[in-house]
Amino acid sequence: MPVAGHVLRHARVRPEAVALCGPLGELTYGGLAGRVQGAARHLAGRGVRPGSLVAIGLADPVALLVAVLAADLAGATPLVGDPAWDRRRWARTAGAARVDLLADAPLPDAPGPAVEHDPTPGDLAWACFSSGSTGRPRAVVRTRASWTGSFPHLAALAGIGAGDVVLVPGPLSSSLYSFAAVHALATGATAVVPGRRPSAAALAAHLERATVVHLVPHLLPAVLARPGALRTAVTGGAALDPGTRAAAARAGVRVVAYYGATELSFVAADADGSGLRPFPEVEIEVRPGPGGLGEVWARSPWLAEGYLGGVAGPLRRDGDGWMTVGDVAHPYRAGEPLRLRGRGGGAIQTGGATIVPEDVEEVLRKVPGVSDIVVIGSPHPSLGAVVTAVVEGHGGSPPPRALLESVARSGLDVAQRPRRWYAMPSLPRTGAGKPARALVAARLADGDPGIRRLT
Repeated sequence: MPVAGHVLRHARVRPEAVALCGPLGELTYGGLAGRVQGAARHLAGRGVRPGSLVAIGLADPVALLVAVLAADLAGATPLVGDPAWDRRRWARTAGAARVDLLADAPLPDAPGPAVEHDPTPGDLAWACFSSGSTGRPRAVVRTRASWTGSFPHLAALAGIGAGDVVLVPGPLSSSLYSFAAVHALATGATAVVPGRRPSAAALAAHLERATVVHLVPHLLPAVLARPGALRTAVTGGAALDPGTRAAAARAGVRVVAYYGATELSFVAADADGSGLRPFPEVEIEVRPGPGGLGEVWARSPWLAEGYLGGVAGPLRRDGDGWMTVGDVAHPYRAGEPLRLRGRGGGAIQTGGATIVPEDVEEVLRKVPGVSDIVVIGSPHPSLGAVVTAVVEGHGGSPPPRALLESVARSGLDVAQRPRRWYAMPSLPRTGAGKPARALVAARLADGDPGIRRLT
């Protein structure tokens, strides 16, 4: 993780400032720097050298960040994964990438002189898993420059400084939350890292002191119910509903929404509700495709190097430095907002029409009683696929099918309207909190008894 140098500098200037607040207590910048140095010495003693790949799967978020920073200080590439994985799962998930050391227990504090590493912008300084909405993780690796270079831009957009308390209410195995935590440390702020989504009571307690929160949009309403000291919410990972932004304004919370991907990092941001505009130093193209939509391509200093172990994934690049992960959008011209319509690989082909699931979900998510919804394509012998909706209802009880169909008729074209309706008590989600679309489709195809057909 390319922030060890930042942490050591903050420790020299403000050693008593609180760096981390985790489930087991607080750690100052001075204390964090000491633990990182000791852990880096331990890694060096285990043979970790510049260029080594250190896999990290720790449940305690503070111990995880110490290990990540220690790997960075030793010049290694930290790879953060799910703490529930055993060594066999790590071996399968890492694929052909050779892991030099697996840190599945907190790193001890080894004695000795200070560890020093002369970092370069091209170091492979960070790797994390991306599953998008598929639930199939791929390890994405990026250079130091592609990670740290974007820090000042985000700080300026969101107004994050050393005096802030930044709440990171999710697992650090998610790139969204891990970036939020290390950005806070690089800035000199206090990062509050519960390590998972906190309960309502714990969330309210955190918000009594947090001035900034990073989260996925579907968690924002719970934050706005009791905003406490909150000033700014930074949201990513899914589209932000305009109604939620309006609710945030009423609560006195500024929302900075961004669009990106683990492979692309930041692509566009909306800091004032006027729409997504290119993130600083990012160029955007929407290359024409069928149905009036096109594929989003980006060129910037923030792009990843690719996938570890040479595994296949949605990332594609051309010869001129542009990359895409297959997201689709309406035609785009410089100076206009980027109007996203979702991930191209999830598009449903039904009877000759191309349906973007996010378009359908946007309409149906507004039905009273719908907590969240996933739209997928179910195989059909003559149409190719039919649009299928799987609903998560408030309190586990979905609204009646008649109400869902009434809203679909009033807000969707004929081809977009779901032909099949199902309900789940709770949708499966990725580590970042997004609905795991492909996992829902797989469970439905397997006849999961937890998915009930609405009649």
